[in-house]
Amino acid sequence: MTAAYVLFETAFGCAAIAFGPRGVLAVSFPSTEDDARRRILRHANDAKEKAPDTEIAALIDDIAASFRGEPRDFSAARLDLGGVGDFERRVYGQTRAIPIGAVSTYGEIARALGDVALSQRVGQALGRNPFPVIVPCHRVIGADGRMTGFSAQGGTSAKRRLLRLEGALAPDLFDSAAP
Repeated sequence: MTAAYVLFETAFGCAAIAFGPRGVLAVSFPSTEDDARRRILRHANDAKEKAPDTEIAALIDDIAASFRGEPRDFSAARLDLGGVGDFERRVYGQTRAIPIGAVSTYGEIARALGDVALSQRVGQALGRNPFPVIVPCHRVIGADGRMTGFSAQGGTSAKRRLLRLEGALAPDLFDSAAP
């Protein structure tokens, strides 16, 4: 099987997932249909639109549920890390270990990797995360508690929204106006 992708609807908009024989190649954070397709093809440019197999269909259902406020555990999702460097693999592994409803900081992840001075590199690796939600980079915040560095569609507003859906942040009266 060559690389394939599927577009699917979520409460945040149209998302996409690319997959191959070794697992998920990338996830495109929700946006418009055209944008989701364009973003997913950046990660898997030779992918063809195709119906998902049972494993990917179940993962799509779980991703859509998480955007409805029904958080799911993605720790068993198979990721194709073939194009991912060793440092990024380690960062993504640490990030996947952050439980639903919790947050960590870039510095805490760097410390877990052996050197707090790696904080900026951790942020850069998460900024390139091709597996948002599955590798929950939205659960990583600045040392001062600020929502920083969220490169997915919707930026820090989407990060806040996901954290609230997971119970990591208290609801805010002004959620729709929050940056």
